[in-house]
Order: sequence, then C-alpha cells, then structure tokens
Amino acid sequence: MEYRTPIKERITDMGSAGVIGLGQIGAGVAICLARTGQLAAVYDIRPDASDMLEGVPPVVATPAELARQADVIVIAVVNAKQTVDVLSGPDGVLSQARPGMSIVLVATVSIEDLDAIRELTDREGVELIDCGVTGGPKSRENGLVCLVGGSDEAVAKVRPVLDGFAKLVAHMGGPGAGMAAKIARNVIVFGGLRAGYEASVLCRNAGVDVRQLSEVIEASSDSVGGPLMLATRDDPSSSDQEAAIREYTRGLMVKDLDAAINLARSFGIGLPLVELTRRTDQAVVGLADVMGEKA
Repeated sequence: MEYRTPIKERITDMGSAGVIGLGQIGAGVAICLARTGQLAAVYDIRPDASDMLEGVPPVVATPAELARQADVIVIAVVNAKQTVDVLSGPDGVLSQARPGMSIVLVATVSIEDLDAIRELTDREGVELIDCGVTGGPKSRENGLVCLVGGSDEAVAKVRPVLDGFAKLVAHMGGPGAGMAAKIARNVIVFGGLRAGYEASVLCRNAGVDVRQLSEVIEASSDSVGGPLMLATRDDPSSSDQEAAIREYTRGLMVKDLDAAINLARSFGIGLPLVELTRRTDQAVVGLADVMGEKA
C-alpha cells in the first residue's frame, strides 16, 4: 500500500487531465485537479454542471472534445453502460485514441463489465486503469481513497493525477485488482448495513434507543456512521426525500452486491452474507421489515 506524500513533492508532472461525470465524486475530483493546475476539461450531460464548481472550466460539448484536450481521462459516471456510452461512437473518448492516452475508471462495475470495457480500450491501444474510490463526501477536500489496478508502468504514468485528488493511493495489483478490492470493500459496507438492520430490530423490540446505541458505537471506534447509519435516519414514510435517499442507496447496493456474487461464482464459491443482504435489500435500507417484529 502506498501512502500520500505532501502535494508539492507528489506533483512533478502536471500533465493534462479531464473528468467525465460531475456528480459528487467527479465534481470533487475536478475541483481538486483544478486546484493543482492539472485540469484541462470536463464533460457532463448537464451543460451547466460545472457552473458552481470553483476553478472548473465550462463543460465541453462531447467526450471526444474532452479527449482532444486531456491525456489522462477520469471517468466518474455511475455504471458500466454510462462508461461504454462515453467511450464509444463518433463523439466518444475513443474516437480520439492516441499513444500515451490513459483512462482512469472510478465507477464501480462488475469484473465482467470491466473486462468488456477493457476490450474496447485495448482495441484502440489506450491504457485502462481501474480505480475504485471511497470517501465520496470528502472528495472536494482531497479526501478520496483510490484502490488501483494496473501494471506498475500504467499506474506510475497516471500517479500525479491520482495524487492530485486523493489522500491515499493504494496499488492493489494488476489490471482488475482495484475493482475487485472495491467490490470486496463494499461487501463489508453493505453486509454491515444488514447487521445494523438486525441490531435495530433488537433495539426496537427491547425498548432501546437506537440513536444512543449508534453514538456509543461511534464513540468506541474510529468508524463514521457504521452499521447503524441508516437505522438512525428519519422514517422514510415521513419524507419523500428520505425515501429517495434510501432507494438510491439500495440501487448502489444491489449493483455492487451483484458484482460480488458474480465474482464469487467465477471462483466457484458462495457468499452467504452477501446473498442474504441481496435478498433482503429493501429491509436493509429501511424500506421494509421482514423479521416479524412485535405489534
């Protein structure tokens, strides 16, 4: 594992970077790279997506236009389909493929989807670095952690850009290792939510204030939120916004757990906790109860 060094020592090759996708993570990456002078261009399906992002230039018209301006392209979209969309076609990144171009994929996708995406980039002679990230809420403050997969040479080439937006870059191994590590990390996160759901059911039946239990857990560990992070939120039936947050979380969880299950099957193994969490996805995010609580 490689740890962050002071920014003045890390950024020795400014290069030119582009960011595709200006959601929570992509916006933070773009702001950090603008701060270090590495950001050349950004793209998002929303033309005004960069208007309120400090130091970030206006959104270019197409991914191809971004690729004309950037040597290292960070793709921070939601899923594999969106990744393929921005890479492909006459307006896609790969229409501008050239020697020396590198793509850093920070979207969490299945290993199967990653292999398909790599086939596209390999065909055009473009290096693909898989880069699972955590710490999204701190992305604007150089707070991301990168779990990187790629050859030593490929990772070294994009390292100044990674250091420009991350507090920790961990080279997990060869191609695919970064994504596999992110999937494994999410097994712990979402499995923890299942544990938190079961603990909250015990608390409600035993008359224990679940928020106080959450405070105790936080005070006795270094974790933030932890397994009870959803159990301590407002009832989703009282707020459409709260229900939407939980449904969004469920969507991410299902995508990532399916990726974990598929990866495990490729090794001929099962993941009982993951499979249980996947089957009870509505309950885990607080949109249903399946454990037969007392009336």
